[in-house]
Amino acid sequence: MSSTLISNYFREANLPHIWCPGCSNGIVTRALVKAIDELGLDKNKVTVVSGIGCSSRAPGYLDFNTLHTTHGRALAFATGLKLANPDLEVIVITGDGDVSAIGGNHLIHAARRNINITTIVFNNNIYGMTGGQYSPTTPTHALGTTAPHGNIDKPFDITQLAAAAGATYAARTTSYHVNQLIKYIKKGIENKGFSLIEAASICPTYYGRKNKSGSAVKMMEFLRDNYIDIKAYDKLPDDKKIGKETMGEFKEITLPEYTDEYLRLIENLKGAEK
Repeated sequence: MSSTLISNYFREANLPHIWCPGCSNGIVTRALVKAIDELGLDKNKVTVVSGIGCSSRAPGYLDFNTLHTTHGRALAFATGLKLANPDLEVIVITGDGDVSAIGGNHLIHAARRNINITTIVFNNNIYGMTGGQYSPTTPTHALGTTAPHGNIDKPFDITQLAAAAGATYAARTTSYHVNQLIKYIKKGIENKGFSLIEAASICPTYYGRKNKSGSAVKMMEFLRDNYIDIKAYDKLPDDKKIGKETMGEFKEITLPEYTDEYLRLIENLKGAEK
């Protein structure tokens, strides 16, 4: 990371970070900062909100208006911030467990409302901070401390879930495909409505060791080799799709934004009183 990005956007007194060696949280955090820098946003008008988890520690290192909230409630707090001050650029940082387990209800309703919040999901398929329990995105048959004989659940597709619930921009890429991740975050921020960008990530400490996935380098190579753009994936024969994951832009539409509609309602009510 360049020294300029660090001095402009990080609280240097809080560094170094606490993430494990090989963790991709730093890559995704850097992608967010790079996207903000390239968009030329006023950092005093940017608010970064998080819940609980490894990725949710990121706001403590970022020099914006930041809010570290309770588990699963980042989108609820972010909704309040956006309604109170619609001029803020509100960005939520969250993990797969934080946003799709205890926070799942907040996710679908934030998407349904199409409120202008950008949500970045660091999806490492595990509860990393609390000891490696399986999460709603842990692959079927993968191991976790709470699934010692293999997870029998079917995992959530968070990007498709958000798109189906009403998000107007929904995209997924990986922490290996950094330039694409920066591009999608920029498009999510520019979208006037609810945006979700899922960053497929790695957790060598808990997921990797438990599932014998190899080194952090091997896990990054897995992201490189097994994530395929949705357009190319759709053209593959069925036997070539086995074991592959999709990435790309899954939804990009324009619909009325929630805070605009809310303020319009207030103005209409004021006019009716005259």
